[in-house]
Amino acid sequence: MSIRKKMWLIAAVCIFALGAAPAVSSGAGKNGAPAIRIGTKDFTENLIVGELYALALEDAGYAVTRIFNIAGSLVHTSIVNDRIDLYPEYTGTGLLTVLKMKPMTDPAQVYETVKREYAKRFKLVWLEQSRANDSQGLVMRTPVARKLGIATISDLQRNAEKIRFASQGEFDLRDDGLPGLEKVYGPFCWKSSRVYDNGLKYEILLNDEADLAPAYTTEGQLLNTEAFTLLRDDKRMWPPYYLAPVIRAETLVAHPDIGGILNRVSASLDTETMIRLNAGVDVAKREYEDVALEHFRSMRAASPRKGR
Repeated sequence: MSIRKKMWLIAAVCIFALGAAPAVSSGAGKNGAPAIRIGTKDFTENLIVGELYALALEDAGYAVTRIFNIAGSLVHTSIVNDRIDLYPEYTGTGLLTVLKMKPMTDPAQVYETVKREYAKRFKLVWLEQSRANDSQGLVMRTPVARKLGIATISDLQRNAEKIRFASQGEFDLRDDGLPGLEKVYGPFCWKSSRVYDNGLKYEILLNDEADLAPAYTTEGQLLNTEAFTLLRDDKRMWPPYYLAPVIRAETLVAHPDIGGILNRVSASLDTETMIRLNAGVDVAKREYEDVALEHFRSMRAASPRKGR
């Protein structure tokens, strides 16, 4: 994922306890109908995609209220409790964190499971999933990957004794971290392993202080393929985390065309596109609103809007 920053978690909890929401902005619609309340989590990628949803709905004539930067631990509660109408979610998060079900690795199975269970338990609808998969992964310095012929995690396991690993501490202990990898791929006997802060990993790799680090598969820094190589999870250890809009069923019943509008946004997103958009913010230091607007205009030009 782009860098999952957990900004202002305590503040967000306090705000929601008072019945308010962070980073709220509203627009005016053409028909005087209540605004559609769009939420996002508090990291770059979710902000970009939430803004794309907002731009698409505004373009179709809807009034929109942006309720952005909600802590990840609160966003599901927010939609269930009718504080927001929709937000961008990840299939793997829905499966593991919200539904607390066993991991699955088939993208279609994960999507159909969360779609069915959300409708049954929460009266929430998963619209079409995008092709943007923000899963976990391992990033390696490209010169090292090329020198050793490493393209997959299986390749990495066979060459682990030559690799300096930049861990993030808890990665060495989590079931979806190193212990899980070793169950699937076998032991990783690193040349060395040191713990670094996640936010420093790309700097550490660029400075040749380590060769490998845990990553998310849509992080903007991965755009620099001459410096960084994302290794392929060839044995599918990690579950998929495909982006999709989740919307309250009653909102979709009242405004059925919203489904098609947001599905067109999802159709414009794949993993490579999401890396590029995240890079616009996290690497080029542009505002997420500007990055989203540029992509929306490109999407709009390629696929003219159908009227409401």
